Amino acid sequence: MRAVIQRVKHASVTIDSQISGEISKGLLVFLGVGEGDTEKDLEYIEKKTIGLRIFSDENDKMNKNITDVHGSLLVVSQFTLYGDARKGNRPSFTASMEPVKANEMYERFISDMREKGLHVQHGEFGADMQVELLNDGPVTILLDSTKIL
Repeated sequence: MRAVIQRVKHASVTIDSQISGEISKGLLVFLGVGEGDTEKDLEYIEKKTIGLRIFSDENDKMNKNITDVHGSLLVVSQFTLYGDARKGNRPSFTASMEPVKANEMYERFISDMREKGLHVQHGEFGADMQVELLNDGPVTILLDSTKIL
């Protein structure tokens, strides 16, 4: 499982000219589910997302996580995180999980984060979405559950 996480001052996702999700201070999470991802991968990405200390403390050091700053999450499915462009110019997406199972993992991520007490907004799995954001920093982190030490 992969996630690109951006610290944002605000972000929104629009589908068919309607805002589907919108947050102020928080994290924009682009979530991609790969073939073979399991519960273990999901738990790893969830734990890391919540624990990332990428918000500034009173000394302007990145020392606080999303719960410390009472921030929100905007979660957007993005199978293109598994795009492989090493051969040719058209990426292959064969490493991404098939849509039904990937959607289940995406929905589970959203519900798990809510159960952990976070305010969560989201896009729609498989939809054509327009994402707007104001990256704060900029701070962008890549998480990949297959790269666990």
